[in-house]
Amino acid sequence: FIGGAGSNQGTIIVKLKPFEERPGGFFHRIKEACTGGGIEALFVNPMEYTSVLGMIYKQTAAIKDAQVLAFAPPMISGFSMQNGITMTMQDKTGGDLNKFFGNVKKFLAELNKRPEIQTAQTQYNPNYPQYMVDVDVAKTKQAGISPSSVLSVMQGYLGGLYASNFNAYGKLYRVMIQAGPESRMRPDDLSKIYVRCADGTMSPVSEFVNLKKIYGPANITRFNLFTSMDVSVTPNSGYSTGDGMKAIAEVAKETLPEGYGYEYSGLTRSEAESSNSTGLIFALCIVFVYLILSAQYESYILPLSVVLSIPFGLAGAFIFTNIFGHSNDIYMQISLIMLIGLLAKNAILIVQFALERRRTGMAIKYSAILGAGARLRPILMTSLAMVIGLLPLMFASGVGKNGNQTLGAAAVGGMLIGTICQIFVVPALFAVFEWLQEKLTPLKFEDELNEEAAAELVQYANAAHHKKGIEKK
Repeated sequence: FIGGAGSNQGTIIVKLKPFEERPGGFFHRIKEACTGGGIEALFVNPMEYTSVLGMIYKQTAAIKDAQVLAFAPPMISGFSMQNGITMTMQDKTGGDLNKFFGNVKKFLAELNKRPEIQTAQTQYNPNYPQYMVDVDVAKTKQAGISPSSVLSVMQGYLGGLYASNFNAYGKLYRVMIQAGPESRMRPDDLSKIYVRCADGTMSPVSEFVNLKKIYGPANITRFNLFTSMDVSVTPNSGYSTGDGMKAIAEVAKETLPEGYGYEYSGLTRSEAESSNSTGLIFALCIVFVYLILSAQYESYILPLSVVLSIPFGLAGAFIFTNIFGHSNDIYMQISLIMLIGLLAKNAILIVQFALERRRTGMAIKYSAILGAGARLRPILMTSLAMVIGLLPLMFASGVGKNGNQTLGAAAVGGMLIGTICQIFVVPALFAVFEWLQEKLTPLKFEDELNEEAAAELVQYANAAHHKKGIEKK
């Protein structure tokens, strides 16, 4: 146990068993279903943290004296308190707390109905039992003391006060003054706490204060100066935090009255702020590839034969991601950025060799075909080697398997489909854009002594001459 956010809260850090020690096979699930686990045991995968959370909620559902909240640790340690989505509900009207809590409960109830959300909950409780301390000012004046003196004594005995420091074993420790737990358990214990009066006598605190039972929140928090309530949301299996954030926005638009809103916090806030720049990042990647190729080919048209072939591979990444049930998260986006460079490399090889043959005087059609044929084997070798190397990542297991599988599936799908499409698409694109380029700028023939290209040129010239002879006959 470790301390929670209040005197009535506690936190348990649960260390899960290693993956190799978790029984999660098909026959084990059948056994669990037959021995009282129910039909849902067939669908519980102990390797998934969402399934572990579901089992914890099921086992603690019978506890009525406490509210049990379970969540996974954050993906980046120290950046947040938990994994998933962390957000703060805000009351911008400054109204009643109970009304605010009622609107939040309605919002969470609708949010829990969404398929993207596994759990949406808050630790806020506006009906926490409390004692209101009412100081009898008249009695304190008769005793020659101030109400603040009485409250200071109560704070020291019940809440604790910082007194001083001391050094031990090379470390600095604090000295705190507080009564023992057995001396601050009941209201009657106030008679054991004394305050010094003006005449030097000691009087029990119970003579100057009255306790009244009330119900209210344990604490009131503010976010951006507005009254707030912390809410934690766990996306369902197969959905990303981005899907959960979209569901939150839709439900909030439908259920939250005017004057109520929400803000993300922790890692979710950074994700929301950076999500708007994702499209800009991909656009910059494409622009940089285009500008570099424009400098290489000394043309603003020919690089389009490389750039326009990249979307085929990116489409393959999305296809494989959907087939294997992964989500469009940061891991997939990393794969997409990586694929832009790898697919551009394959297209550059074809275009470069096709351009060399064109500059020797070969026709555009034949130079495109021979350029692709000359680099077919190297492209297939490097691409297939990468695809095979990524298969273990695509079918990863153990710690971090979700991120590894998403990264691997997107990369494998993008390289596999992209390579197959580029072999046929890039020569066609080269033929189109090289024709347009030569319409604007006449081609300067170079490297006419290229022996490899010359042999291919003779071969296709003989083939064309033979074809014409057949047509004449």
